[in-house]
Amino acid sequence: MSTIDSATQQTINKWLNGNYDADTKKDIQKLVDANASTELTDAFYKNLEFGTGGLRGIMGAGSNRVNKYTIGTATQGLANYLNNKYPNEKISVAIAHDSRNNSDYFAEITANVFSANGILVYFFSALRPTPELSFAVRHFGCKSGVMLTASHNPKEYNGYKAYGADGGQFTSPDDKMVIDEVNKINSIDEVKFDRVEANIKLIGEDVDKLYLDGITALSISPEAIKNQHDLKIVFSPIHGTGITLLPQALKQFGFTNLTLVEEQSMPDGNFPTVVYPNPEEKEALTLALKKAKEIDADLVLATDPDADRVGIAVKDTNNEWVLLNGNQTGSLLINYLLSAWQEKGKLDGKQFIVKTIVTSNLIAAIADKKNVTYYNTLTGFKYIGQLMTQLEGEKYFIGGGEESYGYLIGDLVRDKDAIVSAAFIAEMTAYYKDKGKSLYEALLDTYVEYGLYKEDLVSLTKKGKTGAEEIKAMMEGFRNNPPKSLGGSKVAVLKDYELGQETNLHTNEVSKLDYPTSDVLQFITEDGSIVSARPSGTEPKIKFYCSVNAPLASKADFEKVNGELTEKVKAVMEDLQA
Repeated sequence: MSTIDSATQQTINKWLNGNYDADTKKDIQKLVDANASTELTDAFYKNLEFGTGGLRGIMGAGSNRVNKYTIGTATQGLANYLNNKYPNEKISVAIAHDSRNNSDYFAEITANVFSANGILVYFFSALRPTPELSFAVRHFGCKSGVMLTASHNPKEYNGYKAYGADGGQFTSPDDKMVIDEVNKINSIDEVKFDRVEANIKLIGEDVDKLYLDGITALSISPEAIKNQHDLKIVFSPIHGTGITLLPQALKQFGFTNLTLVEEQSMPDGNFPTVVYPNPEEKEALTLALKKAKEIDADLVLATDPDADRVGIAVKDTNNEWVLLNGNQTGSLLINYLLSAWQEKGKLDGKQFIVKTIVTSNLIAAIADKKNVTYYNTLTGFKYIGQLMTQLEGEKYFIGGGEESYGYLIGDLVRDKDAIVSAAFIAEMTAYYKDKGKSLYEALLDTYVEYGLYKEDLVSLTKKGKTGAEEIKAMMEGFRNNPPKSLGGSKVAVLKDYELGQETNLHTNEVSKLDYPTSDVLQFITEDGSIVSARPSGTEPKIKFYCSVNAPLASKADFEKVNGELTEKVKAVMEDLQA
């Protein structure tokens, strides 16, 4: 046991000797007896922290694991924050959970602790998507909400997304205030686990109806849907919560020809048919694509376990199925929304869209041309939600999103929403089909009009304490010694969002960046290529985002120009890792 540092050992001893259940102590003792220092260190070297996606980790015993006690401690800290922030007010929260193993159990623990702290809980009686939780927080006038989910992570993970009174995930300074309250809890004995039944109110179908009616009212092209109502749509919830609302949403929009991927339609936390329940992964859409080929579908939709992200597949000009990436789908959505609003004469200068700093600048080009205000935020949908709340009453949010397959249309919620996004992707497909185009052809037309933008993402996984240290060292290396050139073009600008400054590397002139502090670096080359580096807030990864672009004279040139940009991305990434 000599390789375990004293602070970590102290935490292990605390769990072995404290007021924890026998099974938990037995699991820890097994690792101690086996001298499993690496596993023990990873499980106990720190407490789980709120990152860009809240609390997330591997399930198991330990302070750095998701279990009854870390969930309970997080909830007690959140309850203390709420009682401090809203003294002498009747406080309520909403709680929902996804299909993951133990999500229902962790939701019950969360409800118990809130109820024991005198807080009224609106508790979804069965699994529901994350966006509906955000909607419920707003609808019931709650001060907070919690979603038990680990989004698209592997089955070993679970997590806890905490929401503020606006229905968005906590941002500064409140996120830090919640963390401070959690960190103040020195003993599990301070957590009130004893359920108060009178403080828990079950909710379900009544909220479903309000939410679905709300998103249906956002529809812009009902006549196109009426003409194309029998559009062939294949949908997979990938064993998650999308099954609870998405079929009904499509039906309410007016679509009549939905085919479910039956093998993936039942909620199952083991995600038996996929390696990762992530619609960003081609493998996760294998069964959906097989079904689409069988029935000659027009569109494939797939959502992640908590239904806040959606992946799509369409047929290209050779009638072959291709998966669109998050930037492509987001750009198509924004172009459709702004075009449809424009056609209806609804754009009056009071609307806006939002994207994140690592999301395609094609979206910015579209907004510029249509004279619609756009904003860039830091990575993490909570920043988009925060901006929506800040501008509420002044401007109307049409839509926005991020490259990681998360989008939102309308202002009913304050988080990415695969239910409303999928409904609008179907509407968009009907709109273009009504004009004699496929969605893929619409994408090519967008490239001809605005330029061909190509993005790529490279993620390096670095697990455990040593991995976290490696990621920190890599970021410091890039910060102190930025690359001189990338892909054959000199690096002209360094944006350091942690230091809050932009440096012109030719003149060494420094200007201020008006963003919250975040560990993100961006390198911008003389030819307009952009590379962003950031540690993930929810996974043990460092991510490198690359964006390049070139004019596209005609659709016939697509393959050639796309090939050239693919090579350019490859050269940029090789230079970055040299």
